[in-house]
Amino acid sequence: MTQHPQITDSHCHLDFPDLADELPQVIDRAVQAGVTRMVTICTKLRLEPQVRAIAEAFQPVFYAAGTHPMSAADEPMATVDELVALARHPKFVGIGETGLDYHYTADSAQVQKDSLRIHIAAARDTGLPLIIHARAADDDMARILAEEYRNGAYACVMHCFSSSAELAKAALDLGFYLSMSGIAAFPKSQELREIFAAAPVDRILVETDAPYLAPPPHRGKRNEPGYTAHTAKVGAEVFGMEYADFAAETQANFDRLFTKAATWAQAAQ
Repeated sequence: MTQHPQITDSHCHLDFPDLADELPQVIDRAVQAGVTRMVTICTKLRLEPQVRAIAEAFQPVFYAAGTHPMSAADEPMATVDELVALARHPKFVGIGETGLDYHYTADSAQVQKDSLRIHIAAARDTGLPLIIHARAADDDMARILAEEYRNGAYACVMHCFSSSAELAKAALDLGFYLSMSGIAAFPKSQELREIFAAAPVDRILVETDAPYLAPPPHRGKRNEPGYTAHTAKVGAEVFGMEYADFAAETQANFDRLFTKAATWAQAAQ
């Protein structure tokens, strides 16, 4: 069997119904495609036990938890203590996803900002990376990330990055990472690819955001972690690299940002 370069799906949602009914097969297909690790994201803290159970059941799976900005007005406000307590689990590797989304939920902007700052404080306290969702809120996002960084350093990835060059620069200037999803592989995403191309390659991660945003040749269908390689191959082209070299670079980047996952994987070997 051909050996695929190792790669990590840094952001997926394995608890969502689209994937949950076929989870062992989905994870097996990912491993066969070279995806050695997956970070499954809990978007509502009341669902954390189910997401944690997936990470406990499958060796390649790690998890993170937070309150998604589109749910911030409908869910109980998280507390720093609550997030810090969850982070004690050995396979809990990130805080979020959190952030700002004014596309559909601009009416809850203030609640989203309050929630975001709580998650940032938890990332700072735990040393775990913050996982940011940003849509149609670039100015507020850049301002809050910078304000909070001045209050104390923290690590961060801009998940499924598809915002402006200005927000990319603001994040990169703070030492943060940008994550490529299937959007970066869409034919009409040339402007986004140019934003990535202008970034340092040692700040790039790859993800699926499964079950959403499947890259070509699966666009319009259910996404799954095994498709990470399709996006990463486009990423390799963006940076003018061989696929194996780009995959290795993103692995090193993930290890540097998600240090807890890297350490756990080493201990498990």
